[in-house]
Amino acid sequence: MLNCGKPIETGTYMKIKKLGNRSKISAQAGFSLIEVTVGMGVIGTAAMALFSGFTSGFFTMQLARENLRATQVLLEKTETLRLYSWDQINTANFIPPTFTSYYDPNDTNSAHGIIYSGTMVITNCPVSSSYNDDMKMAVITLNWRTGSLPRTRTFSTYIARNGLQNYIY
Repeated sequence: MLNCGKPIETGTYMKIKKLGNRSKISAQAGFSLIEVTVGMGVIGTAAMALFSGFTSGFFTMQLARENLRATQVLLEKTETLRLYSWDQINTANFIPPTFTSYYDPNDTNSAHGIIYSGTMVITNCPVSSSYNDDMKMAVITLNWRTGSLPRTRTFSTYIARNGLQNYIY
């Protein structure tokens, strides 16, 4: 046999150094109970922070959806005011003072989900001017609950006698 071009002498053996007592090595190769406990505590804290982040993210998305739906309801009620004539706006109880709207994105069994209850108040315009009798102020308030948290949105606008309704009717 050749080893890098030099013959190997017969009777030469490779020497393997013994590392020590085998039972002593295997006893030192594992983790102690304290190390395992600290490691599990770190993993538990990281998992708890991860799930807390998920919960916070889902709650923030729910609040955003509910806020968007509230804005849609307020806009819907405001847009219907534009279609009424001046006489209809001034007729008592023509525009209902209270209303209810629902929101359930997964409405499969007629469960209404979140209930938005609102009020619409039409009063004289608080502006003191020569055209005060030709203006009204509408205040639309919407209330709902997110879990145990009460939520509210309010929108106010002005209605003029010679507004958009003269172009529609």
